[in-house]
Amino acid sequence: MCNIEDHQMNKINTNILKLFIAYTSQEINEEEFKTLQNWINKSVENEKQFSEYLIFHKKARSIGFYDTIDKEEAWDTIVVQLQNPLLAEKKEPVKRLNWKYMAAASVLLILALTLFLDKKGTPKFVEPIIVNNNIKTGTNKAILSLSDGSNITLEKGQIYEANNIFSSGDYIVYKTDEENLKEVAEVAYNYITIPRGGQFQITLSDGTMVWLNSESQLKYPVNFKAGETRKVELVYGEAYFDVSPSTEHQGADFKVYNNKQEIKVLGTEFNIRAYKDEITIYTTLVEGKVAVSTDTKEETLIPNQQSKVNTIDNDITLSMVDVNSIISWKDGIFDFEGKSLKEIMKVLSRWYDMEVEFENETLKGERFSGRIGKHYNIEEILTTIKNINIIKNYEINNKKVILK
Repeated sequence: MCNIEDHQMNKINTNILKLFIAYTSQEINEEEFKTLQNWINKSVENEKQFSEYLIFHKKARSIGFYDTIDKEEAWDTIVVQLQNPLLAEKKEPVKRLNWKYMAAASVLLILALTLFLDKKGTPKFVEPIIVNNNIKTGTNKAILSLSDGSNITLEKGQIYEANNIFSSGDYIVYKTDEENLKEVAEVAYNYITIPRGGQFQITLSDGTMVWLNSESQLKYPVNFKAGETRKVELVYGEAYFDVSPSTEHQGADFKVYNNKQEIKVLGTEFNIRAYKDEITIYTTLVEGKVAVSTDTKEETLIPNQQSKVNTIDNDITLSMVDVNSIISWKDGIFDFEGKSLKEIMKVLSRWYDMEVEFENETLKGERFSGRIGKHYNIEEILTTIKNINIIKNYEINNKKVILK
C-alpha cells in the first residue's frame, strides 16, 4: 500500500490534500480555509476536484465500510476521479466501481492520506487508548440444559453424544426416537442457552433447523408428538427458523411462542428478534407465510415483510424490509443498514461480550451503514469507525469500550 501511495501522491498536490482532510475533519483554521477557498476559485477543474472529494467523503459517512474490495483498484479509481472526474467517466481502461465500493474507496483514501501525512511530519492519527484488551471475538458455544436438570457446555471442537443427541461443538442435532416416542406420555423439554459472545445452530427432532444469535435461549421438546402441533419457545434473543413442512409430519402445525407473541408457521423460513432489553419483537419472513398474533391482534406476513409487536400495548405494525440485511448475522456478517451508532454498539456488545460507554451522548445518534465480517476483532472494527470520522477516538479497558 505504501508504494501505491507514494506513486499516486506524486500526481496530486499534497498541500491541497492536507486542506481537504482538515476541512472534512473540521480541523481547518481560518488561514487554511482562505488558502483552500482561493485554490477552489482558481479554476473550474479545482472546484470539480474538491466537489468530488466531498461527495466521496459524504458517501463514506452514510454508507460506511465494506470489507470486500480490491484496495489497489479502489485507490487507482479514486485518484483518477480526484485528478479529473470527467476524464474518469470517459476513459475505458479505468474500471469504475459502483457507489458501494466508491464509499469504501473514499474511506481507504482518507486513511491512506492520513498515513502519508504522518510520514511528512504532520500527524493526524491519534492512537486509541488500550489499557488491557480482554475483548474476544465471538464463537460457537452454548449451554444445553437437559430435562433432568443437568447442564452441558457445548464448545467449538468438543463432541457431545447421548441418546438421540449429537453435538460437534458447532451445532447440535436431535434425531427422532420412535421407540421412546410411543412409550412416553409427557413431552420432555430441553433448553439451549447462547451466552454473550456466542452463537449456535440446532436441528430439532422434526428436522427444523434453528440458528441462535448471541444472548438467546430456546425451549423445545426432545421429541415432537406425532400428529400434534409442534411447539417451541424463543424465551429471549434472536433466532432464524427453517421449519420442516407440516406435510412431512401428518399435517402438524409448527408454532413459536415468545413473551406476548405467538407465530403460526404456514411456510418455512423466518427470523425473530426478541431481546429482553427491547420492547419490540421483530418477526421477518424470508420464505412462505407466517401468522403473528397477540392477545388483541393477528397479522399474516408475506415474504420480505416484517412485523413489529409492541410488548406494552400488543399492537402489531407491518413493513417491507431488506431481509438479507436482517438475516446476515447467521451467515457471519454484520449488516448495519442506516443504523445509529447506539444500535450498532448494542449488536457488537452482544457478540464481543463487552460493555460500551459513550463519552459524548450525541454520538449515539450518528447513523451510517456498512457490512463487515463477524470474525474481525473489536479493534479492527472500532478503528474503521474512527477512520470514517464517526468517532474521534476510542478506549479499551479490560472488557469496556469508551467511544469519544
